[in-house]
Amino acid sequence: MEERAAPSWWNTFRASPFLPACVLVLLIACAAGLFAGSYTYAMANPTPRHIPTAVTGVPISEVKRAEFVAGMEEALGASLQLHHYDSFAAAEGAVEAQKVFAILTAGATPHLYVSSASGASVAQLLAETAPMVGRSLGEPVTVSDINPLQKGDPRGLAIFYISLAAVILGFVGAIQLSVHARSLNPAERIAFIAGYSMLGGFAIAAVVDWGLGAVDLPFAESWLILALTLFTSGMVFTMFNTLVGRWAMLPTWGLMVLLGNPSSGGAVSWPLLPSLLGRIGRWLPPGASVNAQHTAVYFGGHQHAFPFVVLAGWAALSTAVFVVWRHRHPGGR
Repeated sequence: MEERAAPSWWNTFRASPFLPACVLVLLIACAAGLFAGSYTYAMANPTPRHIPTAVTGVPISEVKRAEFVAGMEEALGASLQLHHYDSFAAAEGAVEAQKVFAILTAGATPHLYVSSASGASVAQLLAETAPMVGRSLGEPVTVSDINPLQKGDPRGLAIFYISLAAVILGFVGAIQLSVHARSLNPAERIAFIAGYSMLGGFAIAAVVDWGLGAVDLPFAESWLILALTLFTSGMVFTMFNTLVGRWAMLPTWGLMVLLGNPSSGGAVSWPLLPSLLGRIGRWLPPGASVNAQHTAVYFGGHQHAFPFVVLAGWAALSTAVFVVWRHRHPGGR
């Protein structure tokens, strides 16, 4: 009798709502730890590794410049990847193209030009370290910021926040469609995701720029980037909903939030991220969104196609998986 009771109890438990509820309790607890761990690992103690730096001008003493660079690398615990340019204008062009984060000029005294718009955390670290190293060598070092952040965003976090909002609201919107508009057919579902992406992107840009005045956005371009981010995020959830059903939130959250947002370079510049995260982040939707938005706001003349290709690639892949395996999606009529 006891041997029969155990399977009977288990079968009853499996058929009840308590099994998925218990599984969710465990999964949410694990997700909470992973969420805290991923953000702490990436952002709590940012450490430089390789900082691309432009060098220009003819130094009075090669030895003194070498000593200064060596002192900076020792103080930072990182290497300055030096790129030589024939003129200051060429070095400035490299900053605008986001190839380097600072410019070191030679002369009677070293002068370090940082670019807060390229990465506020990197610029702050360089600005604090250079004078200290100069004093230790008996050489005064002048530090200037050639590309400061906008007044409404002194820490350079607004772009990260608006991209984060687009990523999270993108898949939350798709979740709500799967719950409250379950009977939508594939084309209709894609159309409604596109609809809330366009409106949501406009709302985010309007509130941050026109409403709060935090960042002066190139409105049309920023709206496009936010809308594409929302749509990509919504389609990523829809893809996983097609592949794994009701557990789609797990891979979506893992890809977009646990891995994508900490590695995006929005809160901590990529030279300060763990090297693997810095490389992976550029290929994920959150990192691509931050990259495109950051260039649009601060380096408008040097926008590049790569982040748009990444966003469009994820959107196309997710849409293709949903359409091809639409019979597996839990919705539809």
